[in-house]
Amino acid sequence: MDNSKPTQQIEQGNSEKNSGPLIIFIVTFIVVVVALWQFSGEKTEKRAIDSSVLLKEEQALAVSLPTQKLEEDKELIILPPVIPIGKAVTAKVKELVIDQDVIIVLPALDESDDWIQEKLPELTWRNELLSLLITEDIIRRFVVFTDNFAQGLLAYEHSVFIQPKVKFSVDEQSLNVDGEQNVWQWDSLTSKRFDSYVDLLRSVESTTLVDWYIDIKPLVDEAYLELGYEDDFTYTLQDAITRVLDMELPKSTMDVTRTSVMYKFHDVQLEALDDSDKLMLRIGKENLLIIKSVLLEINEKLTKRLNDNG
Repeated sequence: MDNSKPTQQIEQGNSEKNSGPLIIFIVTFIVVVVALWQFSGEKTEKRAIDSSVLLKEEQALAVSLPTQKLEEDKELIILPPVIPIGKAVTAKVKELVIDQDVIIVLPALDESDDWIQEKLPELTWRNELLSLLITEDIIRRFVVFTDNFAQGLLAYEHSVFIQPKVKFSVDEQSLNVDGEQNVWQWDSLTSKRFDSYVDLLRSVESTTLVDWYIDIKPLVDEAYLELGYEDDFTYTLQDAITRVLDMELPKSTMDVTRTSVMYKFHDVQLEALDDSDKLMLRIGKENLLIIKSVLLEINEKLTKRLNDNG
């Protein structure tokens, strides 16, 4: 059974909704005309209108307009625009917006882990990858690892990520590369063990990340001060980012050799690189290019945000 309103009733309802402001305008106009007619001795000569009177009438009319609830039981009254007398006005009515400073109450550094874990889902749409993070002493881990990375060192024990479950491997079929014993060709498949970490970084909303860093910076600076530094940690963070951005991929093959249980690069120049640079080589070309792109965007937004704050 069709319970919809007849067309005539719908149109009538819409007409009644749209005619409300028009009726108010017509009534107000008639009152003003009658008042002018009475006080002018029934003459039709033009009289100057006091703009303050019009303003009072508009404000009185605003009392009946809808209000918007604000926090702490305050109300925001949306007033109609004040129309200058004798001037044509084409601007639309704009809502009155009250800007309020947002005060973020930070926890103590030793108690910040739970607070950060609650906010982590806001940073990424790949929440299932947050399991890659170590959620114990997060801020201190971030500060220590970044400080070491900026110097070319790797502090694995302070990493914010868990270790990859898949271990490094070589292409066993490529033994005796170029006729040399104990030399293996780099197996590009081994770099895929870092794909999930790169996917997590790529899923992060850079603006939200930068805003979040600015918010928790007092805790970051406190952790940095514990290491004996008195300068701004942001410079160290940007040094670490710049190290990644400046990393050049080798043109030669990255063959590896092994003299003990550990593999190392067969090329002495590659093996002489800092540990952080060799980590980026192990991540692989495709992953490194993605990381460079993400960090470039983050660095640009971070620099702009800091410059804006002066």
